[in-house]
Amino acid sequence: MDTATRAGTGRGLFDRDALALGVADLAVLVALILVGQRSHDVNIVTEPLASLETIVPFAIGWIAASILVGLYARGVATTPSRVARLTAVSWIAAANVGFILRGSPVFAGDAPWTFTVVMTGTGLVALVGWRVAYAVYATRSA
Repeated sequence: MDTATRAGTGRGLFDRDALALGVADLAVLVALILVGQRSHDVNIVTEPLASLETIVPFAIGWIAASILVGLYARGVATTPSRVARLTAVSWIAAANVGFILRGSPVFAGDAPWTFTVVMTGTGLVALVGWRVAYAVYATRSA
């Protein structure tokens, strides 16, 4: 057994803290989409497929972009300025992936410019806001 493993400083395949943040990020994204659908009179209980067809493209985009950008790397979650930048870049990339997927024949729906502007803006506010708030909290409680 090497020293890093015995000391608990080694990094396994999954970092539990990063995984928890990723799940919370996806929960914020899902909540944002469901609130948007409710405002457009989509009943998320009787039309779950419509909700899923909206959530999946953006979730795919978020997972890919946030990992590529390094949003879940060690030390990022507790640095407010860094987490704000990386979350913003991740969301802008993820939103564009979501718009491309929604505009494709694979998913129902489309991506009119009004939707892209509102989704990008509200996503930035929701995701950057939550991640910066968490970073400030984590920094103060450390």
